[in-house]
Amino acid sequence: MMASLVKRKIERPDMAILDDKVAIVTGSARGIGRATAELLSEQGAKVLINDIDGDVAEQAASEITGETLVFSGDLTKEGVPDRLVQKVIDEWGKVDILINNAGYTLDAPIHKMSDEWFQKMIDIHSVVPFRMCRAVAPHMREPAKKEREEGREVFRKIVNVSSISGTMGNAGQANYSSGKSAVVGLTRTLAKEWGQFKINVNAVAFGFIETRLTAPKNEENVAEIGGQKVQLGIPEQMIALGPALIPLGRPGNTHEAAGGVFLLCTPWANFITGQVLNITGGQFSGMTT
Repeated sequence: MMASLVKRKIERPDMAILDDKVAIVTGSARGIGRATAELLSEQGAKVLINDIDGDVAEQAASEITGETLVFSGDLTKEGVPDRLVQKVIDEWGKVDILINNAGYTLDAPIHKMSDEWFQKMIDIHSVVPFRMCRAVAPHMREPAKKEREEGREVFRKIVNVSSISGTMGNAGQANYSSGKSAVVGLTRTLAKEWGQFKINVNAVAFGFIETRLTAPKNEENVAEIGGQKVQLGIPEQMIALGPALIPLGRPGNTHEAAGGVFLLCTPWANFITGQVLNITGGQFSGMTT
């Protein structure tokens, strides 16, 4: 005689996935960073909003539901990442999640690229994530040591933002590709160093996501970084190529990009570390290859 199947209702706690978590999202006043900060906040996390433009950061923080903190400043300047992290510790006492998202592009063919432009991309896309990880190290590692002694596992998360330009290369982006490739090496090294502390360190590699960096290159799409005007965007003809290169047939939006980052911050990613999650709509090449 077969036993009858009994359906039981599983009682779930009335709380968000990231309740009581503290998150830092660099470059989070606009674009993917802001969408990520919004999603983490919606799921219960307290979130630090960061941008080089303080007014824009303040506005973003005021529009995000949930508890936020603002830190404006140029993260490429020595000591600034440490001050950012210290502000979080002073206010909330801990760091559970770090998203290294801040960045921009300075595109040119390599034979026309200056040393300054190459170095700027290494600084923001590789050196800044390194300094941010170093700054949070004592605040993630030391609590983990105590938890290990008590026989408890508490997972903390670091997600570094790369790009398929970094994993596969892209014409006109030798500097950006180099910086985004370097952060993958940083990710995999930290995953090995900090796995013993239950710190998951992963990266996301974005494809064509609709932001200022992939909008048309024109006189209106300009940012001011370090007192200099920086041209953002890509040529119209490259934008037109996008749908043909993406199996899903269109670019992604910032909320879809943020979803992949959020996934790596959840308990369902506790056994995922040292990985690069491609968020590309199925695209596995650069825009011009």
